[in-house]
Amino acid sequence: MAIWVPYDEFVTDIEKLAPSLEVDVYRGDGVVPPSIADVEFFVAPYSVTPEALGVTARMRSLRVMQTLTAGYEHALPYLPAGVTLCNARGVHDTSTAELAVALTLASMRMLPEFVRAQDKHQWLDGDTPALADKRVLIVGYGAIGTAIERRLLPFEVDITKVARAARPAENVLGTARLFEVLPDADVVVIVTPLTQETRGLVNAEFLATMKHGALLVNVARGGVVDTDALTRALHEGRVRAALDVTDPEPLPPGHPLWDAPGLLLSPHAGGNTSAFFPRARRLVREQVSRFVNGEPLANVVVDADATREG
Repeated sequence: MAIWVPYDEFVTDIEKLAPSLEVDVYRGDGVVPPSIADVEFFVAPYSVTPEALGVTARMRSLRVMQTLTAGYEHALPYLPAGVTLCNARGVHDTSTAELAVALTLASMRMLPEFVRAQDKHQWLDGDTPALADKRVLIVGYGAIGTAIERRLLPFEVDITKVARAARPAENVLGTARLFEVLPDADVVVIVTPLTQETRGLVNAEFLATMKHGALLVNVARGGVVDTDALTRALHEGRVRAALDVTDPEPLPPGHPLWDAPGLLLSPHAGGNTSAFFPRARRLVREQVSRFVNGEPLANVVVDADATREG
């Protein structure tokens, strides 16, 4: 049985599980191991480039594709029929939640303005908004949303949670009520996956429904937000925004979003921290163990039966 992983350290872990396994490293850089026709379990590189993922078309024995990202829309075009797809749910919760809170606090407490003033040797007087006592709306309340909520609660905020389907036992509202609660939110945190239903969710109507001066925080995917609509809303001063993701991405030089007022931008840094590697390593070790022992896999987002031809 052949297994591909993107890091040398993963090889050691898997060989300890079953020394008879053939484990090769594929980093997504074009150097393809000779076992490509035999690989059954493919841990895709963290890179989401066509070069890194396009090799699946030549994997005639592939049974499982495991991503190292929570989002998996980029992997779907490369998923062969009859292959199970698993994502990295749980790997990025902590880091992404940290950044969501950091972006929220930095934007509300005007840290970007202070940094720019420091560069000019200027002392800015005046008060700033506090996060305390604010209403925070989490859109796309799942594992990462739960991690964000845990970190926000000590700041004495009132949190409303929205997911695709209502979960009354957890006080989670369904998306049908999104526009009902949106006008009351001082901070709107987007953590929804990018799907056909959520692409462009944050459009002109969404932004117009937000409270004037409210903060939009997007740590999900850039495509969830209509970039042109957000750029207009920022220039009109209707909202502020703190974005870890954009559409397009990376944001090209000269794009009008760069100079939009009230915007704090980070370069898709939510999950790529020192916390990533040990969690990814643990997930891969557990998933391969399940696979070789015939146990149900975790984090299945596309079941093999759903992609099987015929």
